[in-house]
Amino acid sequence: MKKKVYLMFVVLLILVLSACGGGPGGPTTETDGDSDTEPAASDSGAETESEEMEETESETADTGPQLAAELSVYNWADYIDEEIISAYQDEYGVTIIYDTYASNEDLLAKLQAGATGYDVIFPSDYMVSQMIELDLLAEIDTNDIPNFANIDDAFKSAPFDPGNAHCVPYQWGTTGIAYRANNEYFAENTPDSWAYLFDPELLEQYAADGVNVLNDSRELTAAALVYLGYDGNTNNPDEIAEARDLILAAKPYWKTFNSEDYEDALLVPDEVVISHAWSGDAAGAYWETYDDTAEDGNWYYAIPQEGAVKWLDNICITASSEEYDTAVHFMNYLLDAEVGAAITNYTYYASPNEAAKAFIVDEILNDPSIFPPAEVEAKLYWLTEVGDAVFLYDEAWTAIKGQ
Repeated sequence: MKKKVYLMFVVLLILVLSACGGGPGGPTTETDGDSDTEPAASDSGAETESEEMEETESETADTGPQLAAELSVYNWADYIDEEIISAYQDEYGVTIIYDTYASNEDLLAKLQAGATGYDVIFPSDYMVSQMIELDLLAEIDTNDIPNFANIDDAFKSAPFDPGNAHCVPYQWGTTGIAYRANNEYFAENTPDSWAYLFDPELLEQYAADGVNVLNDSRELTAAALVYLGYDGNTNNPDEIAEARDLILAAKPYWKTFNSEDYEDALLVPDEVVISHAWSGDAAGAYWETYDDTAEDGNWYYAIPQEGAVKWLDNICITASSEEYDTAVHFMNYLLDAEVGAAITNYTYYASPNEAAKAFIVDEILNDPSIFPPAEVEAKLYWLTEVGDAVFLYDEAWTAIKGQ
């Protein structure tokens, strides 16, 4: 399990200034009359039908739901400590079949292609909206999830899932720019703008040392749109086309499109010097490269002054799941305060679990790059469902990846 996390207050300060339950027990049974009264001989060893029913109900309450032998979980790569999965399996006797995906679009494509057998999935905010419209998610009742009470009210009933009718919050974070602090160019130039990914004149200064962008159509297109001064969720065909052309002009300077394992494959071994990045991956790279003598790591993280995505990943049950009760049980387990903290202490992403904060290590809880201050959060926006414009985004992405 990862132990440390970095403090990026210096970078964030510069940018701010520039912008100026447990399960129920069985019922208690009381007997009528004097406790010394002996039962009649004719009743000895016998039970009434009512007593049998009460005993059955008590056993059901004590044992909880009947859990399936297996549960299939489909999640983002490196998004939970394997020890948490093992602990659930050991405690409840459920074998977790675990698989990973690289983007929301990959997840959607897999389900739309008819893939069945997945029970629990972790889509981001805007993808939840699409999946609800496509009837790919099961409805849930948060009354069946006692640990839902642990979630911060600010993350409940989000616009993409009113009333949490389909999903519960898992982790949240931001999308910005990770850069190698010991690189000569970035030692003098803090990449506080999306221009550092899209402007060819800037890219020429360091592209030879490697540039990575997320292999995620909505994330990358939104960054380009915001850099151009547009809404990151625009439906305007001309604006989407302009963002496409901006990306195509910058693409020759990029080394990789990687959103699945870029932290370990590109950042930590210094295969690139700058990357479009999710906040937790940048933090992980910092501590994986931390030098005790220098008291510093190789990777820093900046939120561009034009604004950046704030996202919320969610725990949902597929409409095709045949293990609904076990899936709900697993959801409740992940929302336990200590489990929620263990997830954040491993991933370096912020937790929407208010009760978990008592168990999150101070270095993470007090890190403004993970839990941004109000001044920075004011520059963040959600990716939202774009209706029929999704086809425009798909066409743009096909052109971007095809050239």
